[in-house]
Amino acid sequence: MKITRNPTREVAIGTRFIGNNHPILVQSMCATRTQDIDATIAQTNALHERKAGVVRIAVDNKADAAALAEVRKATNATLSVDLQENYRMAELVAPHVDKIRYNPGHLFHHEKSKTWQEKVQYLAEVADNNDCAMRVGVNCGSVDPEKLSKYDPRDSVSPMLHSALEHCDFLDSIGFTRYCVSLKDSDPQKVISANIRFAESRPDIPLHLGVTEAGMPPMGIIKTRIAFEQLISRGIGDTVRVSLTLPNNIKADEVDAGHEIIDDIYAGRVRSVVAFDPNKLNIISCPSCSRVENEAFIELAQDVKEMTAYAEEHKITIAVMGCRVNGPGETDDADLGLWCGPRQVNLKRRGEKLGAFGYDKILGKLKLELDALIENQLPK
Repeated sequence: MKITRNPTREVAIGTRFIGNNHPILVQSMCATRTQDIDATIAQTNALHERKAGVVRIAVDNKADAAALAEVRKATNATLSVDLQENYRMAELVAPHVDKIRYNPGHLFHHEKSKTWQEKVQYLAEVADNNDCAMRVGVNCGSVDPEKLSKYDPRDSVSPMLHSALEHCDFLDSIGFTRYCVSLKDSDPQKVISANIRFAESRPDIPLHLGVTEAGMPPMGIIKTRIAFEQLISRGIGDTVRVSLTLPNNIKADEVDAGHEIIDDIYAGRVRSVVAFDPNKLNIISCPSCSRVENEAFIELAQDVKEMTAYAEEHKITIAVMGCRVNGPGETDDADLGLWCGPRQVNLKRRGEKLGAFGYDKILGKLKLELDALIENQLPK
C-alpha cells in the first residue's frame, strides 16, 4: 500500500529519529519494578533485542531514579522515562535517558501555586540541557480538569485535543520543538478521532499512537489494529505502542505485535474491520508496567475475562486497572471498574465507589454487580 506520511518535523530520540518520513518506531515499556535493577536491565535488553525502538521506564521516586542510572549503564536501548505526579523528578532522570514523557493532566499535583506553564518551561529546560526529547502524553482518564470543565461531559475527545494543542503552542513559543504528542483512549474510535483532528490542526508535529488499556490478547491487539489501520493508512503516526496486559515473561510480545500490525498495513492486509463489536461486552485493562502494585492484577484481569464470558452479548464495559495512576480516573467511565491496590481491589459502578475487597473476594462481588446490570438491560 502506498502511504503518504504527514509532513512532520524530525525529532531525535538519542540516536533514533521519528517524523520526517523516518520508519515508524515501535515502543514498549518495562513491567518490572524499576528498583529491581537486574530484572529491569534484563527486560530492557529483551525488548531492545526484539526491535523496540524506544524502551520506557517508570520513575516515581529517588530510589527509582538511582536504579535507572544503573540500568542506563547496562543497556544500549534508547530509553524514555515516564514522569508521574512529581514533575521535579525530571532533573534526576534526564541525564540517563533520551526522552521524557509528561502528562499535562498530572502537572497539578505538586507545587499548586505554580502555573502549568512554569512547570513545562522547567521540563523543557531540563530536557534541553540533557539532550532529551519530550513527549506530551495526554490520556483520557487524566485530562487537565480545567479543560474538562469547558466541554460537554459526553465529549471526551475535545478536552484531550485542547490540552495537547495548548501545550504544543506553549512549547513552540519558548523555542522547544523537540517533542512529539500522544492522545490516548481505551476506545479505538476516540483514538482515531483525536489523532485525525490533531493532525489536521498540527500536521508538523510527530504523533505517538496507542490505544491505552487495550487489554489482553487477542482483543487488545484487535482494538489497536482498528486505530492503527485507520490512522497509519492516512499517513498519521510516527511511533507506536501496543499496550497489552501481559505477564513479564512475554512482555516483548507487545513489540512483535506492533511490528506485525505496521507490516500488515503497508502490505494492505486489513484484519480488524469485523473483529471488534463495540455493542458487546468490552473489557479494558491497563498494560502491565512497573507501577502495578500487585502482580496478581494480571491474573485477575484474565480471571475477569473468563468469568464474564457469559455476558458477551451485552453492551457493558468493565475496566481492570493495576495502579494508583490509572485506577482512580480511568475506571470512572466504565460500567464496572476494578482498581487494584497492593492488598485490595476497589470496585466502582459508573464512577460510584462500592468498596474495597480482597483479591480472593472481588470476582464474586463483580459478578453480583454484573448480573444486576444485565437484569436492568433485559426487556421487562
